[in-house]
Amino acid sequence: MKDLTLERLWPSFLNARYLTGNMAVLSDGDISHAVKVGELKIDPYRDSRLTPNGYDLGIAEILIPGQDAKVTQGTVKIPPMTRFIVSTEEVVGLGAMLTAQLWLRTSWIRKGVIASFGKVDSGFRGTLTLPALNSSTGPLEIEIGKTFAQIVFERLESKPMKLYAERSGNYQDQRGITLGKP
Repeated sequence: MKDLTLERLWPSFLNARYLTGNMAVLSDGDISHAVKVGELKIDPYRDSRLTPNGYDLGIAEILIPGQDAKVTQGTVKIPPMTRFIVSTEEVVGLGAMLTAQLWLRTSWIRKGVIASFGKVDSGFRGTLTLPALNSSTGPLEIEIGKTFAQIVFERLESKPMKLYAERSGNYQDQRGITLGKP
């Protein structure tokens, strides 16, 4: 029988520096501590929105492209096969040693929402703008204040050479829905 172990197939890959580093996902206790010591800002912060390895972000406003107004109160009815954009209630601020991933909550996925989010860069500050699509065959009702996405924080192995504001900073300190910038 052939030796198909990872060590045999990719020995140089296994010895790579990044596999032995300290990058890790923060637990609920780590997140709470990072907020207390000022390494991480979440405003408003609610213990009830902590998950074992993340934090659930709430909806502050919703925009359906092509409609005039952003909705900031009540419930929004999203027609089928319609794109919409959400802004978080929370302002987040990541310290130099933190980055984050954004994940759509599975309760929305089960209702037919499709979304693809990016990474939140080290040093970012602001609310988050989250585009999505109601891919279902029926209208979708979304209540302002409900949780929409989970943010999962990761501690970097080393400090970046330049933080978000020094790289591009296009969306630094944004508030509310912010559409693409050149």
